[in-house]
Amino acid sequence: MDSIFNLLVAGLLQSFEPLNLAMIFLGCLAGLFIGAMPGLGSVNGVAILLPVTFLVPPTSAIIFLAALYYGAMYGGAVSSITLGIPGASTAVATVFDGRPMAQSGRADQALMAAAIASFVGGTISVILFTGFAPPLAAFALKFGPQEEFALMLLAFATFIGLGGDDIPKTIFSILIGLVLAAVGFDIISGKPRLIFFGMVEFQRGIEFLVLAIGIYGIGEMIWTLEHTKGAVQMHKVDFGFDKVKSNLRQVKDYIGSTFLGSFLGFFVGTLPAAGATPAALMSYGLAKSFSKDGDSFGKGNVAGVAAPESANNAASTGSMLPMLTLGIPGSPTTAILLGGMIIWGLRPGPLLFSESPDFVWGLIGSMYVANFVTVVLNIALIPIFIRVLAMPFTVLAPIIFILCVVGVFATTDRMFDTWLMLLLGCMGYLMRKLNYPVAPAVLAIVLGPLTERSLRQSLISSQGDPMTFIERPISLICILIAVGLVSYPAISGFMKRRRAEMEAAE
Repeated sequence: MDSIFNLLVAGLLQSFEPLNLAMIFLGCLAGLFIGAMPGLGSVNGVAILLPVTFLVPPTSAIIFLAALYYGAMYGGAVSSITLGIPGASTAVATVFDGRPMAQSGRADQALMAAAIASFVGGTISVILFTGFAPPLAAFALKFGPQEEFALMLLAFATFIGLGGDDIPKTIFSILIGLVLAAVGFDIISGKPRLIFFGMVEFQRGIEFLVLAIGIYGIGEMIWTLEHTKGAVQMHKVDFGFDKVKSNLRQVKDYIGSTFLGSFLGFFVGTLPAAGATPAALMSYGLAKSFSKDGDSFGKGNVAGVAAPESANNAASTGSMLPMLTLGIPGSPTTAILLGGMIIWGLRPGPLLFSESPDFVWGLIGSMYVANFVTVVLNIALIPIFIRVLAMPFTVLAPIIFILCVVGVFATTDRMFDTWLMLLLGCMGYLMRKLNYPVAPAVLAIVLGPLTERSLRQSLISSQGDPMTFIERPISLICILIAVGLVSYPAISGFMKRRRAEMEAAE
């Protein structure tokens, strides 16, 4: 333990060197604005700025890119809350409660909660990373396709709570998401499937950001215009030292959800190819399921902001663990970081900690510093962020439209996806108008491909035997928890009716 402590101190001292400290500050600031821009996100930000890092030593380069990754996780909440457009897929769940909070004049509380939860999630995950990297990496390797499928099943079970009491509409929404996720080529046979109207453009599938930006950008814009006739003034929020103190006193309202998201996010982030998006969505669903006031989720519950924000930041750190210890990227962003490390002459894997301790512990030390720098920057810039809310919606609507179009086109470089985004936005508007929950559909298109891949791999390896899912302990535990979550609404409703009948009989 003393050796880990000494190595960590050395890493912290290394991160405070002038060049590395400058890299941390620039990375956090750039990441904050990249994450806030719809369609960019950490993946594109790291990819775009990777060539710039070849001008500095490898340790400073990875510190800059890791800080940018951190900043982008924080920044994704900004546009989710102020505009209702997820800056990246990792911030989709933040829209569910962050946007209603902003519309009710509580944007400062939502942005503060996102920053504090991100800080807590990042800090807990770095501590776990520091103390338990080797055993956690070994445990993550025990997750085969059966365990991955059971984990995805657990995530789907949390969706039932996202649709309120109307479970049939929730299931219908999930099925829509799964159908859209299946568009493209079959992962086993390679044959095209669900190619609507024979259009070859659908062979590439439907990008998740196309769906998310369409539904939560265009759909929200149309809904607001219809209900306000364009003559709406967003609530102007005053933000000063007294507001900061007031918001800090409210941390107790969401600290439980923050800790839940932190530990869950780090664990899901360590699983190869899982990433921060499933972690944030699962954290939101579980926070709603376990909340005493679950009905307020989706209407402006601050815990609905804290849970996914703590999870996606914890997962961003967790995804670095398999990259450094096993050489397996835990997310798309860490896949780019892995490529950069190989270019710099470093070989990620079990021997990295012994062969390049200065590099590894300098990176870990920089995570602590970057986490603190980012939360300070985020809180300091809140007055600028909430100025967006003071704009009339007649001005804000064209800005949202342009950001949606540019965000999608910059991400996919295809006009087809831009038109598809507009079409999906109209679909999201109609679903909302008909009182169908859109959140389960959005979440299903994220987890659909992961679920299908793990299901089919499991059945192929077991020669079609479905018992393979309950013969493995971890998989069985996840399935039992999922069954419990699905059964909970029915059992709870039955108990309430029984209690009401007994009271009426008395």
